[in-house]
Amino acid sequence: MEYHDHRLAGAAPEPKNTMKEIITISKEDYLKAILEAESEGQTVISSTLAHWLSVSPPAVTMALKRLKRDGYVEVKGDGIVRLTPKGKETAYHTARRHHLIERMLSEMFSMDWYRVHDEAERLEHAVSPAFEAKLIERLGEKGLCPHGNSILPESPEQLKKRGLVPLFEATLDVNYTVSCLHERDPKLLAFLHHSGIGPNARVKVIERNYDETVTIQTPSGTITLGRPAAEKVWVKRRKR
Repeated sequence: MEYHDHRLAGAAPEPKNTMKEIITISKEDYLKAILEAESEGQTVISSTLAHWLSVSPPAVTMALKRLKRDGYVEVKGDGIVRLTPKGKETAYHTARRHHLIERMLSEMFSMDWYRVHDEAERLEHAVSPAFEAKLIERLGEKGLCPHGNSILPESPEQLKKRGLVPLFEATLDVNYTVSCLHERDPKLLAFLHHSGIGPNARVKVIERNYDETVTIQTPSGTITLGRPAAEKVWVKRRKR
């Protein structure tokens, strides 16, 4: 995933931005990443953030020092990064703005579902409280985003309690409907879209292969997915 804003330890700001603005934007990215990783059931350490945010380990180290200093995170001796109440509040507000922008782009402007995540990443920092209130008034707070997700991603355990399974684990030759997808990888989302896999699409696993790939039947034909991709698509068994 590409991020166009400077990181806390990144390059010098462009002239039109102030250092305060850059730090604020980067802070929101880090806190939202921690919140989302936690909600997906992951243990968050420095390397998790380096991978999620496509930044170097030294940049993450410096960022976490500042976030800890300012009371947004705690980093214990085990290296696990945890949000403080102040950090959770800031992260949730950023995640909510992101969610609302995705819905706005999809529901009001008919933008393709696989394109809205990257656009929302760019716009989420610019939403004022007044505009956020207007979006909530227009869209409501409880709707799903175009990828089938609520404001915060659910953990695998929560998804399974709702009767969903990763596409990789779907029973052979059984009809399923795509319920939700992990949305952080725009290249994967575009690939899935062009292969006929998207929200509410009908899919069926027709072969499980020796190399941990699965062959999927979609409305557009058949496609072979590797395990990492197939685990990011959650499906529900269709009722007859």
